[in-house]
Amino acid sequence: MSSVPESSSAAGSGHLAAAPASVTPFPGAGTGSAAGSGGNLTATAPASGAGPTALQTLRALDSGPRGLLEAEAEIRLGRTGENVLPARRPVPWPRRFLRSLRDPFTSVLLGLGLVSALVSAWGTACVILTLVAVSCVLRSAEEHRADRSTAALRELVATTATVVRRASDDAPPLEREVPVADLVPGDVIRLRPGDLVPADVLLLRTDGLTVHQSALTGESAPVVKQALDVPDPALSGAGPFAQPQWCFQGSSVTSGSGTAVIVATGGETRFAAAQEGRAGQRGASAFDRSVQGISWTLIRFMLLTPPLVLMANAALRGRGLETLPFAVAVAVGLTPEMLPVIVTTTLARGAARLARTSGVIVKRLPALHDLGAVDVLCLDKTGTLTEDRPVVAGATDGADRSDPDVLRWAAVSALWTLQLAELPAADALDEAVLDAADACGPPAAGQVDPEAYEGVAVLPFDPVRRVATAVVRRPGRLGVHTLVTKGAVEAVLDRCAMDGEERDRLLALADRKAGTGLRLLAVARADRVARAGAYTPADERGLTFLGLVALRDVPAPSAADALGVLARRGVSVKVLTGDHPGTAARVCADLGLHPAGRPGPGDVVTAELVDTLSDAELVRVADRATVFARCTPEHKARIVSALRTGGHTTGFLGDGVNDLPALHAADVGICPRNAVDVAREAADVVLAEKDLTAIDRAVLAGRRSSGNIATYLRITLSSNLGNVIAMLTAGLMLPFLPMLPAQVLVQNLCFDAAQLAFAFDRPAASVLRRPTALRPRDFLRFITGFGLLNAAADLATFGVLALALHNASGDGGEAAFHAGWFTENLLTQALVMILLRTGRSAVERRAGGPLRAAAAGLAAVGVALPLTPLGPLLGMSALPPLYYLLLGSVLGLYAVGLTAARRRYERRHLPGAAPDQVTERRGERAGR
Repeated sequence: MSSVPESSSAAGSGHLAAAPASVTPFPGAGTGSAAGSGGNLTATAPASGAGPTALQTLRALDSGPRGLLEAEAEIRLGRTGENVLPARRPVPWPRRFLRSLRDPFTSVLLGLGLVSALVSAWGTACVILTLVAVSCVLRSAEEHRADRSTAALRELVATTATVVRRASDDAPPLEREVPVADLVPGDVIRLRPGDLVPADVLLLRTDGLTVHQSALTGESAPVVKQALDVPDPALSGAGPFAQPQWCFQGSSVTSGSGTAVIVATGGETRFAAAQEGRAGQRGASAFDRSVQGISWTLIRFMLLTPPLVLMANAALRGRGLETLPFAVAVAVGLTPEMLPVIVTTTLARGAARLARTSGVIVKRLPALHDLGAVDVLCLDKTGTLTEDRPVVAGATDGADRSDPDVLRWAAVSALWTLQLAELPAADALDEAVLDAADACGPPAAGQVDPEAYEGVAVLPFDPVRRVATAVVRRPGRLGVHTLVTKGAVEAVLDRCAMDGEERDRLLALADRKAGTGLRLLAVARADRVARAGAYTPADERGLTFLGLVALRDVPAPSAADALGVLARRGVSVKVLTGDHPGTAARVCADLGLHPAGRPGPGDVVTAELVDTLSDAELVRVADRATVFARCTPEHKARIVSALRTGGHTTGFLGDGVNDLPALHAADVGICPRNAVDVAREAADVVLAEKDLTAIDRAVLAGRRSSGNIATYLRITLSSNLGNVIAMLTAGLMLPFLPMLPAQVLVQNLCFDAAQLAFAFDRPAASVLRRPTALRPRDFLRFITGFGLLNAAADLATFGVLALALHNASGDGGEAAFHAGWFTENLLTQALVMILLRTGRSAVERRAGGPLRAAAAGLAAVGVALPLTPLGPLLGMSALPPLYYLLLGSVLGLYAVGLTAARRRYERRHLPGAAPDQVTERRGERAGR
């Protein structure tokens, strides 16, 4: 253990007159200003050199081991700004508006509008540019609301840090939790396992501290950090990350504890420098990949439409550039302009509702859709499938004889680990051991008495060593320290003094016991000559094996039912655990996660087997297996990546430091609210509690939102495609344009307004029964089939118009034709909104209140607009009553054909017959 003495003259009073003007510690990426009362103090990273001492750094920052004054911290916060990365600062409105133009459809629309302006088609250009402006304004407004909502939700899980501050010069230093954003240079903070390192810091005091700094260096193994009174000159050329006394923002504490002083915050940290130019970027989510696949297919068709229309009209009708506005309008008619707005609105409303009703916080809006698309959920079993506190089943020596002293020695290690390790939460295994030792009653003469020992030091458990060691002494035994180590059987045996034959025998014994579903802790001890220096993992050698403590997991009461519900919803669960294969298999079998209720040879895969598999082989194995045992953090991440490569949308539920790689690898990272800071920051979704029932509620909310988006895309694109096909065909058959460009665009604008209702629809129960995946090929088949049916109804209207308008001629006939087709288009689009809404039963389809109202409004506009004064301005005239009678017949036939086609599609593409409606309604109520 190393430290800066508490009596340091840099006491943090804010009144040091002799502080040097500057100092050059390592962390700052640029120049960090820590303004004290004596002037501007800076911390700048040198290119090389050992750096200043801890005392020099404290003096330069006008601070000390006792921390800053509260008033001084407030002054510094006003001068340095909040400790947030630049990417997390609010996006200005103009930048948000311009960023909306990067949407593929919006960009294409803008290009078409500019082309129309170049050929002096000012009416078409104005309408298109109005559509672009309205879409960007609506999207910017919804993104702004979503960001504000997300920011408010983030406050519920905002990462905090333990800071040491004082109310006045004479007041004692007090520890308290403050938001990370409120930290300033000079603050003294405490670091404990699971904490994120909130800024760039210099260590003042450490106790077995190790950190993950893979976000900065890419190295997967934890790195040992320790406070140094004087920097080591031998490491002067090794770079800042190799310096043991420095920790950097973006790292996370794996084990041990420490005290540090902050030297750089916000944009001045090395993490901010590393993220510069790519802040806020994230790999494409499942939703992004799906929508992009659909979007670019449509965009290619849109870009081909204008030249095809121009060439066809030039060849068949002798028309030239005068048809360009019509060609552009046809291309615009295929565009789902409201897609960005509806996506943002739907996801924001779903996230807010989920937080309000279930306490589930969605930190990244597209993750809500990805939740709805999840078909594989990966998780550890402890605390999710089983209760957080296991129960001790017994303690035996190396000969498998019952031995209560083994349990008591384990209790000695557990007691002082909990007392000295400064863990963020008590370890469940330690508490189970202590409870069992208490239940044994007072020790008899000659037996181990845990209360007779005093703690000296502790080496906490970490996922790399897989052991924990307490160093204790017994009063009356001067000059002797006893190391008591407990942990994974293999890890403890590796540290024991024994021959290979004995080791193999004990491993076989442990395998037999673990095969019955027990979790095992091996216990060992050793006496050492007492010393004042710090103990390290190197001291965990030459131990004497004592025995095994067996524990059993108690399945969580709600786990079996929750697993059954997830299975019925099409979500398969895979268990990724560090436990013994037999232990994991038994718990899963008890919960029905294996075929026929018992583990099979193909269901459990060990980490040793994973290491022998290529990436392609692991994809096949991961798809079949249910349980992965003996997993390290890297194994978990690799398995999750293999599942994604195999075409699955994956969610990962974790709450510890060792879950961090897998949380990043999954499509959706999920953690409970009581997870360690680093897991909570990395997760996309934060649950109110670690419970599969909460995940089911989150999945249902995701399916509701993504179901609305999918329904919008199917209905809009099929209707738009049908209109485009009909207009292209009519343009070649008629001696005049079937619709004027302005009419096409006004019709499109009316349909766009009605489509906003999709964001407020409540999808049918059938949407909740399976993952909602937006598969481009399935979408293209759907919109092609129903688009052709829509085009057939449009073309049938030609006959109706010809019959109703046989006496009309000249401009009057063209205006009436335009009005008739305008009315028919909006009426068919209203029918499509009602009849193609997802849902097998009439009860489900009638549930779409917002859609019914929007469709009724759209139909009313279609009938009334040609009869208003706006009709003649748009080139439309009143229609004879005969037309409406004939059109009613066409619409009736279209509705019958649409209903038959929808039923045929559902039978082929929605597996299983429609369930009993009572059961389905019960499922929907349970989903709420």
